[in-house]
Amino acid sequence: MPDVMLVGHCGPDAIMLKTMVQRALPESSVELVNDHAALDASLARDVVLLVNRELDGAFHTGSGGIDLIRHLNESATKAPMLLVSNFEDAQAEAEAAGAMPGFGKSDLYHEDTTQRLRDAAARYAG
Repeated sequence: MPDVMLVGHCGPDAIMLKTMVQRALPESSVELVNDHAALDASLARDVVLLVNRELDGAFHTGSGGIDLIRHLNESATKAPMLLVSNFEDAQAEAEAAGAMPGFGKSDLYHEDTTQRLRDAAARYAG
C-alpha cells in the first residue's frame, strides 16, 4: 500500500485530510510535505500525492499546485496525483496537466472521494 503525501497544505487542512485518508486507506501512512526537497525524497517510494491548489510551503515550480502537477508529470513521475480544490475549472486544468480526478475539501467524506483515493492507491497493485 502506498503512502499518501499531503503536498502544500496548511496545518488545519492537513489534519482534516489525514483523518479522511486514514479512513479510506487505513494501511497507508500520511505525511505532510511542504518543500520541494521533501517531495523529491518521497518520490523514491510508492506514494499518492494530494496536491493543494494553493501551495503552502517552499516549492520552486511555478505559482501553485497545478504548476507542480504539470512539472511532475513532465518529469515522468509514476506517483498518482490528485488536486485538492473545490473549483471545477482547477480540477479540469489539473487533469489536463496529468492528475487523476481530485476532490474538494467540501467533499472529504463523500464516497466518490474515498473511491478516488482507493483508485490512486490501486495503481501500485499487481
